[in-house]
Amino acid sequence: QVQVVESGGGLVQAGGSLRLSCAASGSIFSIVIMGWYRQAPGKQRELVATITYGGSTNYADSVKGRFTISRDNAKNTVYLQMNTLKPEDTAVYYCNANQNYWGKGTLVTVSS
Repeated sequence: QVQVVESGGGLVQAGGSLRLSCAASGSIFSIVIMGWYRQAPGKQRELVATITYGGSTNYADSVKGRFTISRDNAKNTVYLQMNTLKPEDTAVYYCNANQNYWGKGTLVTVSS
């Protein structure tokens, strides 16, 4: 079993930045990929970015060039640096491990 806990959400003005963190615990040796997903009100959950243990990354087209995913394997933590935020980035952001284990989410609200 793997547990993941998100932190770092909040309210920010359009054009601002936030950094989300996701701390993993439990059977962390089994984690090969971690990712961030988001769900806006009335919409389906969507992929934001993923990163493998080796550092390979993948991004949704909507966030390319603005968001950066990174990981600190020593701290078992994954980060999502979000820059140039837009109101349409408003959502609950969820951390995921191995496309199987989910956190409870952290709310990001971007005001116009």
